[in-house]
Amino acid sequence: MDLQTAMFISASGLRAQGTRLKVVAENLANAQSTGDTPEAPPYRRQVVSFRDVFDREMGGTMVEVGAVETDPSTFPRRYDPSHPAADDDGYVTLPNVNTLVEMMDMREAQRSYEANLRAVEAARSMLTRTIDLLRA
Repeated sequence: MDLQTAMFISASGLRAQGTRLKVVAENLANAQSTGDTPEAPPYRRQVVSFRDVFDREMGGTMVEVGAVETDPSTFPRRYDPSHPAADDDGYVTLPNVNTLVEMMDMREAQRSYEANLRAVEAARSMLTRTIDLLRA
């Protein structure tokens, strides 16, 4: 594999993890977003899935965002009869977002993003050094 292919593979990882970070940020921003009425559903957590795609021209396998889907897990409920979205029994349906899980996902995506960025920087540095050697 040449350095240019390595850079393109790492760049695809950067794009994928960037999307993952955006989805995690959206989940965290809506972690307390309930409906306005008892019938209105609360925010439903989004989940990113990835897929690998072989690029024949490059000769390498890239990563892409396969889909951004909703998490089908059940909504938790909390007793709060004064809330505008409370049902007749006084329970409010909350989003299915666990902030601890989202923070762990964010940290993992951040580390993957940084690893891909370091790989791009290393490949670029090697290409620059190769060009400098060819000039001499």
